Amino acid sequence: MSELIQNTNSIEWRFERQILRIEPWGKNSLRVRATCQPGFSDARHALLCADDCPAEITTGPETLTLRNGNIRAVLNLKGQLAFYNQRNELLLEEMWRQRSTVGIGASEKSQDKYVSALKLDGREFKPLPGGKYQLTVRFESRPDEKIYGMGQYQQPWLDLKGCTLELAQRNSQASVPFMQSSLGYGLLWNNPAIGEACFAKNQTTWKAQVTGEMDYWVTAGDSIADITRQYARVTGTPPAAPAFISGLWQCKLRYRNQQEVLEVAREYRRRHLPLSVMVIDFFHWPNQGTWCFDPVDWPDPRAMVEELKSLGIELMVSVWPTVEARSPLFAQMKAKGWLVTSDRGVQVNLDFMGNTTFFDATHPQARQFVWETVKKNYHDLGIKLFWLDEAEPEYRAYDFDNYRYHAGPVLEVGNQYPRDFAQGFYDGLKAEGEEEICNLVRCSWAGSQRYGVLAWSGDVHSSFHAFRNQLAAGLNMGLAGIPWWTTDIGGFQGGNIHDPAFHELLIRWFQWAVFCPVLRMHGYREPQIQPAESYRNGIPQCNSGSPNELWSYGEANFATLQHWLSVREKLRPYIDALFSNAQQHGDPLMRPLFWHYPDEAKSWTVEDQYLFGDDLLVAPVMQAGQRERTLWLPGNHRWVALNGERYAGQQQITVDAALETIPVFIREGSPLVALLVGLLCRRQNDRQMLKKACLFTRLRVK
Repeated sequence: MSELIQNTNSIEWRFERQILRIEPWGKNSLRVRATCQPGFSDARHALLCADDCPAEITTGPETLTLRNGNIRAVLNLKGQLAFYNQRNELLLEEMWRQRSTVGIGASEKSQDKYVSALKLDGREFKPLPGGKYQLTVRFESRPDEKIYGMGQYQQPWLDLKGCTLELAQRNSQASVPFMQSSLGYGLLWNNPAIGEACFAKNQTTWKAQVTGEMDYWVTAGDSIADITRQYARVTGTPPAAPAFISGLWQCKLRYRNQQEVLEVAREYRRRHLPLSVMVIDFFHWPNQGTWCFDPVDWPDPRAMVEELKSLGIELMVSVWPTVEARSPLFAQMKAKGWLVTSDRGVQVNLDFMGNTTFFDATHPQARQFVWETVKKNYHDLGIKLFWLDEAEPEYRAYDFDNYRYHAGPVLEVGNQYPRDFAQGFYDGLKAEGEEEICNLVRCSWAGSQRYGVLAWSGDVHSSFHAFRNQLAAGLNMGLAGIPWWTTDIGGFQGGNIHDPAFHELLIRWFQWAVFCPVLRMHGYREPQIQPAESYRNGIPQCNSGSPNELWSYGEANFATLQHWLSVREKLRPYIDALFSNAQQHGDPLMRPLFWHYPDEAKSWTVEDQYLFGDDLLVAPVMQAGQRERTLWLPGNHRWVALNGERYAGQQQITVDAALETIPVFIREGSPLVALLVGLLCRRQNDRQMLKKACLFTRLRVK
């Protein structure tokens, strides 16, 4: 006989081995756990400690109901669970198909759909050899629902309804399993196991390949902003953003030596171009797993850091988690258990430029050891910014069943690796007294944002096809709680610096990146430059790409890039305010239209434009050869184009999209109207337009 149990601040259902518990966890939110083991673990995974939220519990004939603010969970004697908001609207219900099932989320007229010979449970624990379980959780699908968030996937769809998503980390894929629904709820799959989420028309399913518990967190809100902020309260917000974050970052694969870095920095200053960060990419080290500069190519890194600082430029260096078998640290780390192990075959995780194994970022002592090495060899030279590349980590073969971490088998805990990698550096920098922490990381999981993670979209191709995917990736990362995000401008691989077709892609990508959280030049440009020596001390030497600075693509293209860099510089106070807002509330900088215009149906269907903060509407040009752009203007107010033209909201328009420009509109009344329209006018030397821009300064300021 099943049993319903009312505790002080939670409710439970028990039957045979299974225990289900629902408890308040943050404002308008609940944590839901189930297990077939004797009890629950202490693991919080992505969640922080919850605020003290007393629940209201009521008892029915065969139900227990727990309310926490705007969300209410109803649990019946059969173990079925449904969630409602404060208006008694059904948000989410488990999917059960049993002969005697009565759905607690259904009206009497529709209860017959729950009666079935399929014998499907809403929660299915399938035992595995060794004591753990394969878990499947099923929810009823709502055909009218739209779903967002979930991290970064290389596909063009913002609305994820109808998509199947692998819950696994790969190069250019970041699984951040927090989804937001147009029905007014958000759900965090609080489980780091490799698995799958399927938002199908007939059912929604979540799967974990190996786990001991079901663990998810659900919240109700009247807007996407409410849901985002409630999620941020229980998983964390980014730290204070450093002042340089909104400027230009210069990078390429790869600056080969100290002289190259300094010459590029000096040239930026000679050209009077603002530059905030210079980045030194991989293989500046003697071997993988030494975490230091090779003294042959970098004879005086302290002097390099000091000169860059005198130019007002911060330095970032790449740190890979790979340890080559010939590294002097390999034997010690292997003996201590600080390396990822393989259950079968040879202990080699990646064979790029050597036989390497990843350090185990889930092991606290391994994290501490790597940070202490990095501190001695980089931080003590004045370097405070780190590029945590390969953070998935990127296995040579993604055979997740073959690898094991300190925290457990990769099938059970694998998705937390990038978060733990970032945490090691965050904790180390905090211990050194650093407050404004920002590290570039190629992957993320839920909670990564609280460790100063600037995520980027990985090694995407230099093509318009890949370019279009990045817009959905950036917006969904923000809705999954990762507001600091960037891309490799122009894509990572495949762009020839002499190819006019690539020049077009680069300009379009750069224009868009001006209205992204971080403006960052990077790429592996063709033609490649071979190293002067193939091997040094028996260690293979890495080649490099062609130049990737703003002036590397011809004078005409440079003039366009320089103009849009000046636009970015003018916008920096506005962008800095957006970063501050992300720290306070968790709000993304890039927002879909429905963030600010949820009552307009059209805002939920537009997926090729977005809002950058409150005041800017951006419609990037993401098709080769496109020279005009059709877009939707939301709101019951006017929008001001960069040429000074004003348009009423609530309409679709077609505007010019010459290669030199990107369609951007400013909410009328914003102080940005005079700033940006005036800047464009000065470039075009059009006195009439400048006069018109001056008139806009008298518009109402928000």
